[in-house]
Amino acid sequence: MTTVLVASRNAKKLAELRRVLDVAGVSGIDVVGLDEVPAYAEEPETGATFEENAVIKAESGARATGLSCLADDSGLTVDALNGMPGVLSARWSGRHGDDAANNELLLGQLADVPDGRRGAAFVSACALVMPSGERVIERGEWRGTILRAPRGANGFGYDPLFAPDDEVARGRSSAELSPAEKDALSHRGKALTQLVPTLRELSGR
Repeated sequence: MTTVLVASRNAKKLAELRRVLDVAGVSGIDVVGLDEVPAYAEEPETGATFEENAVIKAESGARATGLSCLADDSGLTVDALNGMPGVLSARWSGRHGDDAANNELLLGQLADVPDGRRGAAFVSACALVMPSGERVIERGEWRGTILRAPRGANGFGYDPLFAPDDEVARGRSSAELSPAEKDALSHRGKALTQLVPTLRELSGR
């Protein structure tokens, strides 16, 4: 069994990787999060891009634990805001991880933007760094539009405000999708799926 550290304390991200591996038929990998390894000094996310921040987190985890480490940096890019909030997505309102405040601020900033110009994309960069220093980086994007009010209770972050292009016919937000449906469509699901061949090599199966 090969242990892979996911540099996150977000249980939903850990579960998402486990589901992606199951769907791909990858066995022999034990996925653990930061709460399951001895604490170490995590480096600040000072990168200007999702890729840079993902590498910072993955290299820090691999170096501190001696395990292969997977890190995701993701966020929302809004066309009318010139790609913002981008890497600042989690702390857009000034308080890290305050989803309600972030969503409220975004709605206020887009209040006067017409429906035809509310395009956006969720972006995820996933970096897998091995103890040897070898690294693999994959990027996934999920296009959609920003709604005028939140809908749905699933997911987290900006999910209640994001209407995926894939769901135009049924009009559902990301927060109205089941976990399996979201995995098949989402930015993080796409990036993780691209890492499956490397993870399969790590597992030796």
